[in-house]
Amino acid sequence: MAQKKVVGVPTPRVEGESKVTGKAIYAVDVTLPGMLWGKVLRSPISYGRIKSIDASRALQLPGVRAVVTGKDVAGLKIGRKLYDMPILADGVVRFIGEKVVAVAADDELIAEEALNLIDVEYEEWEPVLDPLKAMESSAPLLHPDVPNYKGLPNKLTSASNDFIYITWKKGDIQAGFSQADVVVDNTFTTNQVHQAYIEPHSCVVKTAPDGSAEIWACSKVPYAIRDQVANAIRINPEKLVIHPCYIGGDFGGKGDFMDVAVVYFLSKKSGRPVKMVMDYSEEFLAGNPRHASIIRVKTGVKKDGTIVAHHMEFVFDSGAYGAFKPNAFLNGPHVSAGPYNIPHVLIEEHMVYTNKVPCGHMRSPGDPQGFFANESQLDLVAKKLGMDRIKFRQKNLMRDGDLDPTGMKVDYIKTEETLQRALREAGYYKPKAKNVGRGVALVQWFPNGGTGTVGIKLDENGVITISSAMLDQGAGTYTLLCEIVGEELKLPLSHIKVETLNTKTGKQDTGVGASRATRVYGNAAYQAALKAVEAIKQAAAEQMGATPDRLVLANGAVRHKRGGRRLKYADLVKARRAPIAVEATYSDTSKVHEASMCAQVAEVEVDPETGQVKLTKLTSAHNTGRVLNPLMHQGQIEGGSIMGVGYALMEQLMIADGKVVTANFGDYKIPTIQDIPKFKTSVTERQKGAGPYNSMPIGETSNIPAAAAIANAVEDAVGVRINSLPITPEKVLSALRGA
Repeated sequence: MAQKKVVGVPTPRVEGESKVTGKAIYAVDVTLPGMLWGKVLRSPISYGRIKSIDASRALQLPGVRAVVTGKDVAGLKIGRKLYDMPILADGVVRFIGEKVVAVAADDELIAEEALNLIDVEYEEWEPVLDPLKAMESSAPLLHPDVPNYKGLPNKLTSASNDFIYITWKKGDIQAGFSQADVVVDNTFTTNQVHQAYIEPHSCVVKTAPDGSAEIWACSKVPYAIRDQVANAIRINPEKLVIHPCYIGGDFGGKGDFMDVAVVYFLSKKSGRPVKMVMDYSEEFLAGNPRHASIIRVKTGVKKDGTIVAHHMEFVFDSGAYGAFKPNAFLNGPHVSAGPYNIPHVLIEEHMVYTNKVPCGHMRSPGDPQGFFANESQLDLVAKKLGMDRIKFRQKNLMRDGDLDPTGMKVDYIKTEETLQRALREAGYYKPKAKNVGRGVALVQWFPNGGTGTVGIKLDENGVITISSAMLDQGAGTYTLLCEIVGEELKLPLSHIKVETLNTKTGKQDTGVGASRATRVYGNAAYQAALKAVEAIKQAAAEQMGATPDRLVLANGAVRHKRGGRRLKYADLVKARRAPIAVEATYSDTSKVHEASMCAQVAEVEVDPETGQVKLTKLTSAHNTGRVLNPLMHQGQIEGGSIMGVGYALMEQLMIADGKVVTANFGDYKIPTIQDIPKFKTSVTERQKGAGPYNSMPIGETSNIPAAAAIANAVEDAVGVRINSLPITPEKVLSALRGA
C-alpha cells in the first residue's frame, strides 16, 4: 500500500472539542424567540375507537396556546416508505403510547399539566398481540384499508395483517430437500430491543403564514425527513428547510420523522415556534425499536455434511405500523443464509401488524435476528450429523467467485481465512475447564450505495472548508472527509474546517445509514479533492509561469518539482483575488460483489446452579479493505460487538398486555463496564472495497454474529440449546432442568 500521511492515522474526531465543550448544537439546544413547548397525550389502551375528546379545560389553562387532535389532521398519513401512520390517532388507536392529542404551551410544565386536563373516552377492542395469530384469517384486521396505502412494495389484493410478503430464492427448494439424507427443522425467536442512544428524539419547528417551515430535528437523513413530512402534510418539499443538528447517537433509530409533523401543526396553529422532546419513557413506549421475530429454519444435508437445501421463514412483528422502515420491509433476511454454498434456497419474509409499539431500524436491520437463527441452526445440524461444527462450516463455505445463497456472484469474500484467524486468535482448540464453552458465528456484509455531494473551498487564509448536507450520526464521517481532503491537498487537519449545509443550500442526497457513508461521501470528497488539486495547480501555474504537470503540493503550498519557487495556498488565493471552490457528487447504487467478512468466537462460563452466563472472552476477526482511521475503525468494531452482547444476554423490551413495562434504564438493561469481556480484535486489510482508497464498511458486521456465537458457546459449555433471545439465566436453568 502507498504510504499515506493523513489517511490511515488514528486521528481524533474533528468535532470532539465542540462536543465536550458544549458548543455543538443538538435539536434540544435550539431556542427561538417566542418558542413554545409541545407535549402529546398518548393512548392508554392497545386497540380501540376514540369516542370523544374534550380539551376545553386544557384550553382554559393559562399559558396553553394550541391543542391539535386527530380531527385537525384527519386523513393525513406519514411514513418513510409506507404511509400507514396517522399524524395523530385518526378515530382509532392501535398501540399503547400512540399520539392522540398534542398541546403547545409557554413552558414544559404547563404543557404537561394541560395533558392531565384532557378527557378522552375510548371504546376498547380486543387487541391482537401475537403475530402468528394476527396472520390467521379469523384475526381482526388492524388496517382494513391497507391495500390502498401508499408505499407498499407489493400490491395487496385484499386487506391482511400480513401486509408485506417478500421472497428470495435460488434453485428448487423441494428438489433440494428430496436430495437430503437428513433434514433439521428448528424455530428461533427474538424480542424487541431499543437502540438506547443517549439523546431522545427532539425537534423544533417554526412555521410561516404561507405554510413553509424551518425544522431542526435529530434525524440523520435531512432530505428524506423533509420529503416524508412534506408528503404527509401535502406541501411542496421546497417549502420546508431542514437545518443541521448534531445527533446524540443513532444506531439506526434516527432516520425517521417521529414528532416533526405533529410539531408542524402545533406551530401552524399557535403561530409560534414549537419544541418537542420525548422523555425516555416515551422512547421505550413509542420509539422505533428493533423488530421481534419468529424464524423457522429448515436445512437439508447429505450424510457427508454437504448442505443441499435451506429454507428460512421470517415472521417480523411490525407493531401497529410499518411507517418507520425506509423500505417498509427489512433487507437483512436476504443474506441471512450466510456465507455458504447452498444450491437450493428459499427465504421468506412476512411483515405483520400487531397492537404493539411500531418497530423500525436498528443497526443492521434484520441481520442480527437472521444470523442468530442461521448460525445457531448450523451448530444443530452439525450435532445431528455427529460432525465437528467447524469442519461442517468449512465444508460449505463460499469461496471467491461463488454464488451466494440467493444467487449473487461474490467475487471476493475470504471466508476460510477469516474463520481460521478467529479460531487462532481465540485459542479455540485450547483445553477448557468444566462448564466453559466456545462458540463460533460468521457474517458477510455487502456495501450499500447512494448519492452524496461534497464541496471544497480554499480561502485567502489557506484554510480549506469542506461543505456537505451530510449529517454525521456519530460515526465520525466528517473526520474521514477531512482526512481524505487533507491527504490529497497535503494539509494538516488543523487547516480544514467543516460546514454542514441545510436542505436549501445543499444538494439532495440519500443521507447516511446502512454503512454507506464512507463509500458515498468519502468518494465524493475524494473526487472533490482531486478537482481541487487540479484547480490549485492550474492557478499556481498561471502565477509561476509553469505548466500544472510540473507542480506538486506539499505542506499547504505549491512548488515546482525541481525545487524552484514555492507558493503558499494563502498567497495563491490572495493573488487570484477569489477562493478556489470545487464540488463533486458521487452517485452509485450498484451492488458491490466484494464482502466485508467477520468471524467471532465467544467463550462463556455457565453456572449450572443458577443458569448465569458469563461471557469471559470475545474475539472478532475481520477481513476488510483499507482502514482509513484505525481509532474510529476499532471503535466501530468494539461498539458493535458490545451491542451484540447486549442483544444476546440481557436486552429486551418487555411487553405485558401490549404495554412496554421496561420503560426506563433501571428496568431495561444494557451492558455496562462490568459486562464487557476480554476483547480481542484481528483485522486484515486488503486493497479491496468500493470506498475511497479501497475501503470497506465496518459499522455493522461486529454487531451481527455475537448472539449466535454466545448461544453456541452456551450449548458447548453445558449442553443445552437456547433458541430465544435474550439468553437469560432463567432460560438456561429451565433448559438444564429439562423443561
